[in-house]
Amino acid sequence: MRLTVRTRLTLFYGGLFALAGMVLLGVTYVLVSQRLTMRVAGEASLSKSVGVGPGGQAPEPQYVEKIVAGTQDTALHTLLTQGLIALVVVSAAAIALGWLIAGRMLQPLHQITATARRIATAPDADRGLHERIALTGPTDEIKELADTFDVMLARLDHSFDGQRRFIASASHELRTPLTLNRTLLEVALTPDGVSEEVRQLGTTLLAINDRHGRLIDGLLLLAQSDRPVTERSYVDLADVVEHVAVSDTVKVLTEPAEAAVAGNPVLLERLVQNLVENGIRHNIPANGWVRVRTGIRPDGWVALEVSNSGPPIPRYEVPGLFEPFHRYGTERLHSPGAGLGLSIVRAVAKAHGGQVTATARDEGGLTVTVLLPRAP
Repeated sequence: MRLTVRTRLTLFYGGLFALAGMVLLGVTYVLVSQRLTMRVAGEASLSKSVGVGPGGQAPEPQYVEKIVAGTQDTALHTLLTQGLIALVVVSAAAIALGWLIAGRMLQPLHQITATARRIATAPDADRGLHERIALTGPTDEIKELADTFDVMLARLDHSFDGQRRFIASASHELRTPLTLNRTLLEVALTPDGVSEEVRQLGTTLLAINDRHGRLIDGLLLLAQSDRPVTERSYVDLADVVEHVAVSDTVKVLTEPAEAAVAGNPVLLERLVQNLVENGIRHNIPANGWVRVRTGIRPDGWVALEVSNSGPPIPRYEVPGLFEPFHRYGTERLHSPGAGLGLSIVRAVAKAHGGQVTATARDEGGLTVTVLLPRAP
């Protein structure tokens, strides 16, 4: 069993107090013993020199020594027993007082630990970095630790906010030239006299422009969904599935059941759409399928499950699929997507207090499960 710092401090100082008390009692015992021996020996010598005892007769030497020894033993025994009893009582009181004082001294550390735990376990921990310990009291080692921790939180908070602002600002700034490029390309391809080579080049540039546009839209959505949702509306994921889960290339099977959540309708629709599009894009050319299910689990969580056929995926590759710009295998070069689909799904689920898990199917393809809190 691991002892806490408070318990160790209490036992340490209580043990030192008991040890010091035992040493003091031992030294007192020795000094009193020597003092009694000298005093009783002096009284015995005085009695011999006088030569008169009770009844007018001189006492026997053996009788005097017996009285001296008995008196000394009784006094020392009383000192030892009473001293040990007093030491035990005072040590117990010292340990109890030490326990209270140790708890009082360690209270600031508990405050630091509680603040760090709230930030670390919060669903949107990066948004909880604005919290501070703000420890009051004398400027000692513990307050210096708390102040240093507050400075670290402030710098992390500033860094995260700057990163989000940069992504949003850069994405907005890049949308303008892409829109302009698309307009110029469409105008250039409008005349009928354009050669086939130029038309093919323009079509390729338009496709590249569209891909970059989707990338920027994904970055904007990722920056937006990374924030916790404050304004929530009633959304039934079954209705979203019936509206979004359609495809002309693969067979889409839907099993919508009531799955009411409270959240941002636009973000939740994008979550379902990204999962369906991901299942359609990473599928097999012929006889491919995507299955979408919604419902409420026995534990009260709303579940959205999207499964698809497709090529086998190694299980160790699955966690990396949720990282931005990560695409499995050669699809990172040929896929029309930006590699942000599952990253956005995870960010949206996290912003709504949920979680996302993925499992590679033995037959090939993937099963992605999203769990969200049920609407009250």
